[in-house]
Amino acid sequence: MRSCAFLTLSDPSGYHIDDHLAAQVFEEAGWTVETIPWDAAGVDWSRFDAVVVRSTWDYHRRVDAFFDALDHIRSAGPRLFNDPDVMRWNADKRYLADLAEGGVAVVPTLFGRRLERGDTRHFTEVLEAQELVIKPVRSANAEGAFRLCPGVESEEVLTRFASDDFMVQPFVASIASAGEVSLFYFGAEFSHAICKRPTEGDFRVQEEHGGTILAWQPEESALKAGAVVMETLGLRWPDAPTLYARVDLVRESNEWWLMELEIIEPSLYFRMDKGAPARFVAALDRMVAPD
Repeated sequence: MRSCAFLTLSDPSGYHIDDHLAAQVFEEAGWTVETIPWDAAGVDWSRFDAVVVRSTWDYHRRVDAFFDALDHIRSAGPRLFNDPDVMRWNADKRYLADLAEGGVAVVPTLFGRRLERGDTRHFTEVLEAQELVIKPVRSANAEGAFRLCPGVESEEVLTRFASDDFMVQPFVASIASAGEVSLFYFGAEFSHAICKRPTEGDFRVQEEHGGTILAWQPEESALKAGAVVMETLGLRWPDAPTLYARVDLVRESNEWWLMELEIIEPSLYFRMDKGAPARFVAALDRMVAPD
């Protein structure tokens, strides 16, 4: 039996984690799986054939420690997914600018440092949008995200970003009605998709914020948009193929915009497609198979 470790967070209470749904498929494919906090001490990582970053949803609070831990794991010998260098790039949302330069249709985004009074008026003019969303360039589960209403400067927002790097995007109204969709890729091949809708009065689609998750059959235009993202990612990182990736899209008029590309610790929503665990394990098999 080959052995695999799933990295998680030390306190998973309050989170929706369904990685355990792949356990039987792993076993049938000849794998044993252990779930271990990424910051656990004294782990002999050399005994694993593969280590997969999964529900490490607190990593953004200790980014340097997280990547130091990944470097330590990789140095012990197991195959680590995804590649730490790619994850470092993905941890800072300025990666969106790189993808936009590569031809991906990205939600229009401005990046800044140290928010000052009057800045939001400038942002609305540049982005040609009355309502905005501001969030840290390093975050998870919409932590630290705020919706900015026209003409209102929140003291909470000004304080939050007074000394922090941030990103600003137009509020995409279709999220409230049609939701945000996520396309999942295992070994760069499309697996399944979901639609995430926020609770009434909110703009955050995550389950932790009351969002509703539904299985979704993507239309051809969404698949094409996702393929462009994955092709651009592959061109940027040709020597570091991804085991898993989640492409988050929103629709504006007749165009799909990339909201985020998640290749560190995206929830893979195995429960939304019964064939997804098998496709995930098959991708892992291919990527750890001997040459």
